[in-house]
Amino acid sequence: MRSVEAMTRVLLGCALVAALGGCATVSKPAEAPPKTASAVTAPAPAETVTITATAPISAQTQAQFDRALQAQRAGRSDEAEKQLRALAQAHPELGGVHANLGLIHRQAGRTAEAVAALELAVQASPTQARFHNELGIAYRANGQFAKAREAYEHALALDANFADAMLNLGILFDLYLGDGAKALELYDRYLVLAPNGDAAVTKWAADLRLRKPAPVTALSTQVAKSGKEEAQ
Repeated sequence: MRSVEAMTRVLLGCALVAALGGCATVSKPAEAPPKTASAVTAPAPAETVTITATAPISAQTQAQFDRALQAQRAGRSDEAEKQLRALAQAHPELGGVHANLGLIHRQAGRTAEAVAALELAVQASPTQARFHNELGIAYRANGQFAKAREAYEHALALDANFADAMLNLGILFDLYLGDGAKALELYDRYLVLAPNGDAAVTKWAADLRLRKPAPVTALSTQVAKSGKEEAQ
């Protein structure tokens, strides 16, 4: 059985969010780290996604943000966090500042703080699909699977071809929500968007096609009914 770590293509990604404000044009997307446990504990140097902010930003603010990103790329997380916190206090309207704070928190294992920061990011920049995807990752890490699903689906509503969000949602359905059919659908859609293919996801999809559905029993039906009643 594949592990959670092995299925973590984007779930603990280390790419920086180089967006200060809202979404405009996007450059080459950041590559996700390898799906290995070692990549989670020692991520590779991050790339950035360059997005032009929709609101005017002073040269001083942009320079401060750039210095924070440089520190973050170099692994100087404490320095980057200090600079980003100062920016967040002075400019709470800049979603990219909150998003990068969320990444720092998440990589340090502070999942609740990551959720809080990324919620501020999507509030500041609600049309930025990348921020919703990162929020979904934080929700998943914090055990909030229903909210993770909503965040990924929101990202895909903003960008129907957002491959990372599609893969993350597929993994969520596969490992955490127990819906293999939906996971398979999302893996297949993701593979269509993967320009160079993805051997691991191809294997996961093949495994799901071979997986037999669990038998329906009176006990499982009663458990499902009970769970539904509790949810109401």
